[in-house]
Amino acid sequence: MTDLTIDVLFLVLLLQVKHVFADFFLQGPYIINNRRFYGHPGGLLHVAIHLVGSLVVLLVMGTPLALMGWLLLAEGVFHYHVDWLKDNFNLRFQLTPRDPLYWQAMGVDQGLHQATYLAMALAWYLWK
Repeated sequence: MTDLTIDVLFLVLLLQVKHVFADFFLQGPYIINNRRFYGHPGGLLHVAIHLVGSLVVLLVMGTPLALMGWLLLAEGVFHYHVDWLKDNFNLRFQLTPRDPLYWQAMGVDQGLHQATYLAMALAWYLWK
């Protein structure tokens, strides 16, 4: 493996760790209860938490500023809309954690977020 390959894998790992904290430790009722309302400060706060974490990761990885700006913009827009869609899907079908479809929606949500990190890592690699 080359040093660049190891750097890309490390970038993905750091983004995944950031994601766990932002999605599972740093969300309170204010965020969770309001992400479904488009443009609500709760949903924007959630995305801001993700972007601060990603900013730290990208700085640690020595990402050029221009690339950093594009990556953060893309992540923010995509993450916001994935969460908004999932929350409104759950609301429309009145899904709760007792419903299998709730967990399937959660799996799709989390898979899309992880795919975002892979895309970010690919852009980071191609920029190098």
